[in-house]
Amino acid sequence: MAKAKKMLYTQQGYQELVEELNYLKHEKREQIKNDIAVARSFGDLSENSEYDEARNEQAKNEARIKELEELIENATIIDESTIDHSVVSLGSTVRVFDYSLNEEVTYSIVGSNESNPLEGKISDLSPIGSALVDMREGEEKEIEIPNGTLRIKVLHVSRTQN
Repeated sequence: MAKAKKMLYTQQGYQELVEELNYLKHEKREQIKNDIAVARSFGDLSENSEYDEARNEQAKNEARIKELEELIENATIIDESTIDHSVVSLGSTVRVFDYSLNEEVTYSIVGSNESNPLEGKISDLSPIGSALVDMREGEEKEIEIPNGTLRIKVLHVSRTQN
């Protein structure tokens, strides 16, 4: 079996994995167990959609638990104390000027499993995220993205607050 790749996480991103795992292992498992017991009380299991649904939910929950355990086992948490805060890196919040949009945009650079572009959290492995890594305030760069080229200027770099 191939060894899973180590993934980088901010402390907050790692903590969110641990919290989700604890919720799924304890509260969610208990809830599903109760749902199965209630569905079982309805009688004939061969035609019991509530029972089937509860068992499917149980299977999804167990699969997610296994996935989270693997992610946590292979997680590497970045050490904030060793980071040059004037340079964009994992755990940075960076405010840029996007010339194509003619506006300022703020991104938080996170590990790939933490990314959520709708919240401004972009992966350090994404085209924009990887291009921003190692940039400093005042630097400009053209970035190749799937739908063209983006020209940005870094206005401010800070550490992401939890």
